[in-house]
Amino acid sequence: MHLTKEEERLLAGEGGEALRKAMEILLTLGEMNNAERLIPITSAQVSGVSYKTIGDAGLEFLRDMAESGAKVKVLTTLNPAGAPVEAAHELGFPEEFIRKQREILRAYESMGILVSCTCTPYYVGNLPRFGEHIAWAESSSVIYANSVIGARTNRESAISALAAALVGKVPEYGLHLSENRQGSFRVEIKTKLESSTDYAALGYYVGRNYKGIPVFAGASPQGEDLKALGAALATGAISMFHFAGATPEYREEKLEKIEVGEEELREAWEELNTCEEPDIVTIGCPHASLKEVLAVAKLNPRREVWIFTSRQVKELAERYIKNENIKIIADTCMVVAPLEELGIKCIGVNSAKAAFYSANLSKISVRFDSIENLLREE
Repeated sequence: MHLTKEEERLLAGEGGEALRKAMEILLTLGEMNNAERLIPITSAQVSGVSYKTIGDAGLEFLRDMAESGAKVKVLTTLNPAGAPVEAAHELGFPEEFIRKQREILRAYESMGILVSCTCTPYYVGNLPRFGEHIAWAESSSVIYANSVIGARTNRESAISALAAALVGKVPEYGLHLSENRQGSFRVEIKTKLESSTDYAALGYYVGRNYKGIPVFAGASPQGEDLKALGAALATGAISMFHFAGATPEYREEKLEKIEVGEEELREAWEELNTCEEPDIVTIGCPHASLKEVLAVAKLNPRREVWIFTSRQVKELAERYIKNENIKIIADTCMVVAPLEELGIKCIGVNSAKAAFYSANLSKISVRFDSIENLLREE
């Protein structure tokens, strides 16, 4: 890789040990992917926040980085934590988990990172423009940024996103290059999609069976539908998609076609469902928008519902929520929180991503269905 004189100085340690480590990470990543140079970014989204996923080793790494005095160079937001900062005790989270989770957040904050604790940074001010280069981790935010916004990012790891934030640059390869952002195959939708959950099932089926950049046609998705579709696609190895009439980089091109109809969606639904009666209904993977929160409230549920979202959406939504069965929880989600330690055995979700990771990461059984169906049952 070609490095500027400033980058060479950072690699030599002139900017401190943390920046030297960050440069080593970026240089190694770039060389592995045949990048020729580093390019500036305008923002970062850092994952590796929940104590459930990074454990004591991750906490120790963050302590070292924070104690070095390193500061991020660009707007940097943070993924969901493993516990809600303000309501952890109220919801019964273990005391040691809460203590270590708060220490993780303090370490990130000391580096100048905004403790946003959301996987939807585009809802809380980290909204890049079309064509901007960014360094985002967390698969659902990555695919949303590439596909719906039209910004450019690879699927960074927790460590590479932090390194990029500290240096303010990323290696130029992968989805930062225009030639790598074209469609790979066309998906003809041959069934009616009636809810975001249907789009999630579609994304899950395609993401688990295909690789590349799918180009969808045959439906008219709304914003929340695209979010659900992308999050489900990202359970596989897909970090970008196009949708005819809905995404900014879509264009007509001759591609190999596949058809997805009722049979394929039924296959996805059957794979994701592992229990019948949920102990609790959980919404917000990725974090719920204000529109989604109000849609749940309109259904006036008679069973307990936990809605996971950002602090900003929570603050606004709570002014309009009068139903005591609805708990709006910020800073965390059903995937990275230790729900299994709270005695929860089966959760209801409308998200294919939540269904997949709850079953595989937390070993919790899942009822995957639309919000309307989940809340209709007593």
